[in-house]
Amino acid sequence: MEDRSEQLSRPGVEALDAILGQPFGVLDDGLVRVVDYMGDDAAVVQAARVSYGAGTKKTSDDRGLIRYLLRHRHTTPFEMCSLKLHVRVPMDAWRQWIRHRTASVNETSTRYSLAIDAAQRTAPQQWRIQAVNNKQGSDGWVDEDLGRKLSDQEADLQDKIRCVYNERLEQGVAREQARKDLPLCTYTEAYWKIDLHNLLHFLALRMDSHAQKEIRDYATVIGEEIVARWVPLTWEAFQDYRFKARYYSRIEHEILAATTRGNLEQARTTAAQAGWLRVTKSGALARHRERGEFELKLETLGLPIPWAETGEL
Repeated sequence: MEDRSEQLSRPGVEALDAILGQPFGVLDDGLVRVVDYMGDDAAVVQAARVSYGAGTKKTSDDRGLIRYLLRHRHTTPFEMCSLKLHVRVPMDAWRQWIRHRTASVNETSTRYSLAIDAAQRTAPQQWRIQAVNNKQGSDGWVDEDLGRKLSDQEADLQDKIRCVYNERLEQGVAREQARKDLPLCTYTEAYWKIDLHNLLHFLALRMDSHAQKEIRDYATVIGEEIVARWVPLTWEAFQDYRFKARYYSRIEHEILAATTRGNLEQARTTAAQAGWLRVTKSGALARHRERGEFELKLETLGLPIPWAETGEL
């Protein structure tokens, strides 16, 4: 029988091996570190070609195939790679993180062990203002004098709650009940294992500028410090075809086509038929989220907004 041991040996990525176990700090007391990984860019290519043998294709061929796969949303080959991380993250950010249900997770249990004696604190200049047009987002920063007051209040509250928690334990209260008033800023730790396809989906959502800053900080570290080292060809294609790409709906495509031809009347008609140009009693255009998102795309392309004179935007 042919000896295929060399072909079947576990691939290693030197750049990622160099940071195995190395903690990358996030926020004031959080971290992300690589525990283990399986596969690399070549594993993606191997899965796509099935009969791929080491040394039979050039690196440029691999890059082209990976870019084709991501460009055309062929996802299965990327599922052949996986990454296991150890993370330390505030519970409020962890709640968003754990919504990505396609990973395997084992989190520290405060029924069995003491809660981590650390809580994420906010610097005076880091308090954000609620966004007016986005119920789940922020926009701008509070005055630093107010920020100092808020930070002082935060520290006092966290210290008080931790003191109550410790007193309950000292008095014999069960850990599973003593923990119930711990704040969401308390750090938790977990092992998080996920395949590359679902990891890229996580990064696309959580690195986005609309994601909450705290989880965006974690996603950015995972992407730029870990994934970029692990699968550089996939990371490049992800940047080009997913994260920094722009997609257009059927309506947007029709409006864009009419706009680039200079037929602004047709563009306005299409927008009106789609319900984008409703007018308020004051005569101004009513707020429309999809229209607003498309206007940003037009601005990025340096194209005029066809309905700019229809009303106030």
